[in-house]
Amino acid sequence: MSARAVVPVGVVLLTAVPVLVLCVGQSLGLTVGRGGVRRSDAPRAGAWTWWRRAALVAVVAVVGLTPTVAVTQAGGARVGVQLWFVVDRTGSMAAEDWGPGDPVIRGPGLDPVPAVQRLDGVRHDVVSLTGDVPGAFYSVIAFADEAGTQLPLTDDATAVRAWAQTVTQEVTAGSAGTRRDRALDVLERSLRDAQDRDPGMVRLVFYLSDGEQTADEEPGTFDRIAPLVDGGAVLGYGTAAGAPMRTYDGTVDPDADYIPDPEDPSQPALSRADEGALREVAAELGVPYVHRDGPTSTADLVADVDVDTIAADGRADVGARRDVVWPFALVAGALLAAEAWTWARASSRGRRR
Repeated sequence: MSARAVVPVGVVLLTAVPVLVLCVGQSLGLTVGRGGVRRSDAPRAGAWTWWRRAALVAVVAVVGLTPTVAVTQAGGARVGVQLWFVVDRTGSMAAEDWGPGDPVIRGPGLDPVPAVQRLDGVRHDVVSLTGDVPGAFYSVIAFADEAGTQLPLTDDATAVRAWAQTVTQEVTAGSAGTRRDRALDVLERSLRDAQDRDPGMVRLVFYLSDGEQTADEEPGTFDRIAPLVDGGAVLGYGTAAGAPMRTYDGTVDPDADYIPDPEDPSQPALSRADEGALREVAAELGVPYVHRDGPTSTADLVADVDVDTIAADGRADVGARRDVVWPFALVAGALLAAEAWTWARASSRGRRR
């Protein structure tokens, strides 16, 4: 039990304490004189009256403080789906080894690969998953040399599709190396904020990347946010054999030069997908890993999501505080009735005399 303090505590104390001290003093027969506080040894005929008044003051003070108790309202929070897309848009996602397309000959002794970028696969899957989970709330977090929220939680599926259709790789000249955990802090803040605002929601995370890491730092682990994630998947793009990537300067140029190999500038650099790293991320998040090599259906990725079953863990229950004033008000009413009866009785005696 706690107090809601409808009347400020200071006001209650300032008002109730002096009156309570007066009532207790009168009931004990205390008097204040030059010698200090003294107690009379004579019996007090009205002691019970003053004790009753002291109890009335105390009860009214409690009513002013407004005691409350914690209660739980089952199913009080709204239940639905919130879906996060965590998208890798580093330069390696421009590697041309995803899905169907005209083959690109990479060099002597190397097999041709489809001339479709990994990022095209991301575009397809983001749009497809948005359609697979209609009526949800969607958010997009993208990462390259930095991570940031591209689209805060919204129920506007059109905004998600528009973002997917316009997303590009990072500018090649600004690339600072790839880290697969670059979006971890941003994602964690977003998930925790969403949990605080809407605890009844089911949260799905889809991490879309090729898993390649070129930075020297040891990547952070995603297991710290696993308790916030109810489902989703890690989606992998690209091949272990690798593929070249075109440079990007902020303008659309389908014939842009390929990024040269640092060791042999006469040859294009190859980006190789790291499925092992992606499987680690999936294991840390507690979601499956799925390799995406073409524009196939994504419906099976969310087919097992049962919102009602997931929300049955009690997350939809809402905690609240309920005022418990009526017992004290009832006691105060009884004490006031006794006070009125005493006054009426005293008045009647006075008239008879």
